[in-house]
Amino acid sequence: METTLSHVIDVLDAEKLLVRTVSCTHDALAAPITGADCDSRAAAASHLFICKGRAFRAEFLETALEKGCIAYLCGADLADELAARAPGTPSLIVSDVRRAMGMVSPICWGHPDRRLNVLGITGTKGKSTVAYMLRSILDGDEAYEHAGIMGSIETFDGVEGFESRNTTPEAPDLWRHLANAADSGLDHMIMEVSSQGLKYGRVVGLGIDVGCFLNIGRDHISAIEHPDFGDYFESKLRIFDQTRTAVVNLDCDHAGIILDRARRCERVLTFSAKSDTADIWASDIIHEFGLVGFMAHTPSWEGRVTIPMPGLFNIENALAAIAICEAVGIARERIIERFFYVRVPGRMELLFTPDRRITAIVDYAHNKLSYQRFFSSMKEEFPGFWIAAVFGCPGDKALERRVELPQEAATWCDLLVYTEEDPAHEDVADICAEMAANTPEGVDYEIIPDREEAIGRAVELAYACGRPALVCLLAKGDETRQHEGDLFVPSRADGDIFNDAVRTYGPGLA
Repeated sequence: METTLSHVIDVLDAEKLLVRTVSCTHDALAAPITGADCDSRAAAASHLFICKGRAFRAEFLETALEKGCIAYLCGADLADELAARAPGTPSLIVSDVRRAMGMVSPICWGHPDRRLNVLGITGTKGKSTVAYMLRSILDGDEAYEHAGIMGSIETFDGVEGFESRNTTPEAPDLWRHLANAADSGLDHMIMEVSSQGLKYGRVVGLGIDVGCFLNIGRDHISAIEHPDFGDYFESKLRIFDQTRTAVVNLDCDHAGIILDRARRCERVLTFSAKSDTADIWASDIIHEFGLVGFMAHTPSWEGRVTIPMPGLFNIENALAAIAICEAVGIARERIIERFFYVRVPGRMELLFTPDRRITAIVDYAHNKLSYQRFFSSMKEEFPGFWIAAVFGCPGDKALERRVELPQEAATWCDLLVYTEEDPAHEDVADICAEMAANTPEGVDYEIIPDREEAIGRAVELAYACGRPALVCLLAKGDETRQHEGDLFVPSRADGDIFNDAVRTYGPGLA
């Protein structure tokens, strides 16, 4: 059924969000709405434009109307100003712009989720890895043919492809990507579903065919994001309120609570790397240099799986991907074959110096849970190595990391190098100083705000340590931007910086 402005108004009215309408004539009410936008750069003809955010300016609305948007939605605080800038334009004044945006976006875009298999993944750690494992399996040899992806690393929807800024986009952007994917003939949309996306209604109305809960740890807890762990946990549990088949990790903390919530879904599949009581489980686990493997057991098949990535924790991630494939009905042969070709950009990527004296690992590990799993696995897989970690903490959010990450890394490392990681509106030196103040006594650390210099220093000291060395480059993965102020400034990927540092500091290589 065609969506009109009248339908949008009915939804807002039913949710008690509508304050009033302006210039909504009979013809305007009957006009078809084919999409919604909150970014004027994405605005298009026959769309509803949503005016939101602290940085919103009236010029954005003018641009959207020039591009063909036929109506706009805003809060009462902007109503008079925008009416004067766009007289006669149909407008919907609401009491809660963010909630209204989540409610109207799916109907404006015509619920394209109904034409896709939506595979949602939430958890404190591992979402990106599971997403790329799934993508490798579902796409096979034809990359970008069957599966779109929305996550912290990349967004691809069959039309648009770019490095992501938000794990879960704002509702109008999210539904645009779903519409692009469905219109492009993709079969699946793989989504990392963040706690913020669930808490703030970015995925309201989304039908999730398979929803996976990986794990839960303390993260994103601050006055800026989640006020406490209970709010963070409850936000993530909401994924099951709109999921058909739930996938649950029995090995994670609070698994009982998660499983109770998951039972609201039509079907539940469990997985475990430790217990054969789960629906999908692992046995005969091995790990070799750069590889992990195990025997996978599912309700429909058994077989040996090999993953070309270090990190024993990746067995849990692989089991999650296998469980999702079990729910979707992917064949055993395809799963086993494609796992061997999995690559997650910037995730557990191994780099070596020509003389093999130094091994570097590039990874997105960025919170306490990921540090615990990352470093415990590295200590086991690289016994006797001198270990350095290069990392920072982001600005304007996740303030608890400035205490937790130095303390956790200090347990495992010989040297900590504090540097920049998306400082946003804070000073890098100030963030590093906070981390330094929380470093346990007796642990070696250096503060080097420039990330390239910090990586170079770690390589220099690794060559000088006198034994095999492991340099851990954490949090940025293969990202090529730093969030500074309101801008995303181009930067070099950690792996490229490491390789240049090896040429500079490696004996006989300069």
